[in-house]
Amino acid sequence: MAATAFTLTLLLGAAVVGAALAFRGGELLVEAADSLGAYYGLPPVVQGAVVAAVGSSFPELASTVIASVRYGAFEIGVGAVVGSAVFNILIIPAISTLAGGGSLASNRDLVFKEAQFYLLSIAVVFLTFTLAVVYDGTAVGDPLTGEITPGIAMFPLLLYGLYIFIQYHDTLEHRLASPFGVDPDAVNVEREWARLVVSLAVIVVSAELLVRAAVGFGDAFGTSTFLWGLTVVAAGTSLPDTFVSVVAARRGNADVSLANVLGSNIFALLVVLPVGVLAAGRATISLGAVVPMMGFLVVASVAFFAVLRTEMRLTRREAYLLVGTYLAFLAWLTAESLGLSSFIV
Repeated sequence: MAATAFTLTLLLGAAVVGAALAFRGGELLVEAADSLGAYYGLPPVVQGAVVAAVGSSFPELASTVIASVRYGAFEIGVGAVVGSAVFNILIIPAISTLAGGGSLASNRDLVFKEAQFYLLSIAVVFLTFTLAVVYDGTAVGDPLTGEITPGIAMFPLLLYGLYIFIQYHDTLEHRLASPFGVDPDAVNVEREWARLVVSLAVIVVSAELLVRAAVGFGDAFGTSTFLWGLTVVAAGTSLPDTFVSVVAARRGNADVSLANVLGSNIFALLVVLPVGVLAAGRATISLGAVVPMMGFLVVASVAFFAVLRTEMRLTRREAYLLVGTYLAFLAWLTAESLGLSSFIV
């Protein structure tokens, strides 16, 4: 029992340190990437949809690749991405609303155009998982399990290419200020490149600690590592997204705050998961585990867009509603881990 308690303490310490490093590394990465984007005069679409999204979503990317290649546990990456997406769509807007004075304004482009593409991203990822099961002949005895091949993994990546293409043409004639108000003339380019490299190293270490904690907790409690990816890894890797959105909200830039949430989720769904597959060569997926989680992500996303559509803003009361929905999500995962419910098979 003492050994078990000691092991759990080590795993908990790894998770806490990993989350702290993910936050700090993501903070450095986003700030360095934004400064470099301003210095080199990158188009708004590159700074927003690519630089900011990659920066704040790099912990998910690193975790998925490490889980797939080092531990052969692609399900941890799937859990991290889906769990992070649920966290992003419910908790980050709520925290940003409260940090922004109890109100976070939106606009029709964000509510309608971005919402449509985001929901399309969820549908394409689910279609990718389904294709893996339908066309995989190796899942003997389990009709819900299949392997995602590199060819199938290309479908989400192609859709992300379309997303970049659309964003580029929508903003071709517009120049947006940096979300952090960076003055290009004041950027020390050598220092920012050094910060970028250091931040990447810190995030890789944080991802290793979070994934190792998820694997360890799964072994210690005899539960699926997918569940720990949904909670431990997802929460830890979502901290950089939280940092970006909260800072933008406090500075009165609600559009950046909300757009970062959607852009990061789109990047995680359409890029992070396929890259994990490509890094590992192929990956096994079980619809019995994925479908309930993807279903909750759809419910959470619909709830978010519904409250966002009312008066085109989020209020303090709606922020608490989103937090309550996430707490229900955690309660459900707890029931699954204790065997009180069995939606995830």
